[in-house]
Amino acid sequence: MKFFIDTANLEQIKEAQELGILDGVTTNPSLMAKEGITGKNNILKHYVDICNIVDGDVSAEVNAMDLEGMIREGEELADLHEQIVVKLPMTKEGVKACKYFSDKGIKTNVTLVFSAGQALLAAKAGATYVSPFLGRLDDVSTDGLNLIQEIRDIYDNYGFETQILAASVRHTMHVVNCAKIGADVMTGPLSSITGLLKHPLTDIGIAQFIADYEKGNK
Repeated sequence: MKFFIDTANLEQIKEAQELGILDGVTTNPSLMAKEGITGKNNILKHYVDICNIVDGDVSAEVNAMDLEGMIREGEELADLHEQIVVKLPMTKEGVKACKYFSDKGIKTNVTLVFSAGQALLAAKAGATYVSPFLGRLDDVSTDGLNLIQEIRDIYDNYGFETQILAASVRHTMHVVNCAKIGADVMTGPLSSITGLLKHPLTDIGIAQFIADYEKGNK
């Protein structure tokens, strides 16, 4: 399972990278705005800065909603760095753009996926990644994990190579359950990754080891 971090915060990306388990980064316009990154040139530079920190794929989202605009923005993003993955919305124009980029060998991430049917269309269009939004489904009393399972079953049935990127991951149990189901990638906040380190019995064991060592080595 690949671990992506969902942020535009360079310090958090560096922290995850230094942990040695980071495989990529996902971003979106909201995350850029949260970090105060505004203006086209600043945003494009920030994508390159992220690519220079991590070794894996970095999803960069188009803002256009029309096919021509998506292609124009996507090509500009793809030209920034070889690690850039063009992030496209799950719309009719987004699927068309996905097919366009796939035919050109440019990696894509189809985002805002909330149904198995949408994920099937993304795979048919050759998407590199499909991003079902687990947490947002949970927010409206819908089982987000069930959607991950449905997509996994469909992709396995037909041998689709599109990777399931479990998005809107909120906490550690989302990560563990997605791993059980067979999601190819998870993306979430730094806390959902570092939270996996924690267990009270680990803390108790370490404290006991230290206490026993100090007793015998004074």
